Amino acid sequence: MLPVLLMAGAMALAVVAMPRVVAQQPQTQPPEISTTISGDANGAPPRFAVPDFIALSTDAETVEAARTIGRVLFDDLNFEHEFALIPRDIYASIPVGASVSDVPFERWNEINADGVIVGTVQKTDTGIKVEARLYNVRSRQSAFGREYTGAVANRRLFAHQIADEIHQQQRALRGVARTKLTFNSDRDGERMTGTVENRGVKEIYIADYDGENQRRVTTQRSLNITPTWSPDGRSIAYTSYRRGPPNIFISNLYQGTLEELTKGPTQSVTPVWSPDGTRVAFSSTRDGNGNFEIYVANRDGSNVRRITNHPSADITPTWAPSGTQIAFTSDRTGTPQLYVVGADGLGLRQITRESYADRPTWSPAPYNEIAFAARSGPGFDIRILELASGQVRQLTFGEGTNESPAFAPNGRHLAFMSTRAGRAQIFSVARDGRDLKQLTRSGNNGQPDWSK
Repeated sequence: MLPVLLMAGAMALAVVAMPRVVAQQPQTQPPEISTTISGDANGAPPRFAVPDFIALSTDAETVEAARTIGRVLFDDLNFEHEFALIPRDIYASIPVGASVSDVPFERWNEINADGVIVGTVQKTDTGIKVEARLYNVRSRQSAFGREYTGAVANRRLFAHQIADEIHQQQRALRGVARTKLTFNSDRDGERMTGTVENRGVKEIYIADYDGENQRRVTTQRSLNITPTWSPDGRSIAYTSYRRGPPNIFISNLYQGTLEELTKGPTQSVTPVWSPDGTRVAFSSTRDGNGNFEIYVANRDGSNVRRITNHPSADITPTWAPSGTQIAFTSDRTGTPQLYVVGADGLGLRQITRESYADRPTWSPAPYNEIAFAARSGPGFDIRILELASGQVRQLTFGEGTNESPAFAPNGRHLAFMSTRAGRAQIFSVARDGRDLKQLTRSGNNGQPDWSK
């Protein structure tokens, strides 16, 4: 039997449409001509300083926004390790200028900064205006400059946008500061009603990539699991026993609407979106033999096509970035292993030979890897299979049990569930195993997915 489903899948679920979400992205002024700041001659990354932004308005709200933007921006830039960030306590004594053009370059040069990010925040009639500049300390020239306007409540989003744009402009890197996570949680401590058993509730949550701004999505006091982001970040598909047997529902976050992808008395679980968002792969018993197979349907639930056909259970699909292949878990050889098959059902092949392998997730390009949970002793650990070479490397090493890996959209990080802190919590880690960060702390949390 394959526990990953369905330890959670064996329970009753229900899904409701989430409240409508309206995100107010900061408005950005056209960029000015920019240049790239380099490090030393030995190829070391450039040393950047990121002090608090300057509050041009004296009200408490603007002062707090300036402080928050500077500190969140520091953390966002540090997350990717493309720049060597100078610790904030080292330059805390450097005088603060009155504007983005009032920069004490001599003092920044004294601490060997290659670049310094200076920013201001000013209150407006409708919110705040944020200006950010990245200066080359040696040449004293602006390497990056933007102005943004928006609501003061979005102060963290200002920092995230600046970080992503600096990563793109300076390093041609797609940052993840504006991406989000979705996961399930029992933190509300509620119990299901109207069931034979008094089962605990799991709801769907979303959060920023760094675990901040955690918000509940579902609210019906039932069990909601296996959430997955659509490629455009506007919808979440997940599994629901809302009408009895499990079926797949889609919550459209911005419209506040709910769609039923699958219906009927048979079971359909573990949805995952195709890279272009037009199709959803899932596991289902719809052919009547009580066994899970992999299926693909259009975004609206039409044109359902069966991909696998075997007496053993085939579950937890994941798409290749090309959209032409699907990896999944099957116990057809006696223990759960990972397989790859064409999206047309052809070319099936086994890709792992672990004692137990489950929950594959395909990395985005340019990496060609599949992360999965492998049994190691009493629990599980996260491993990554490089498809071209067949080599496997391990990211976690027996600290609790570690399951349900999910790649960041740039492939440089993973989110996963771990019990190393006692309860099940969501963590993130770099793809080389460094920079472990705990993202949730309340209740039990699992099955994360990272938005595109």
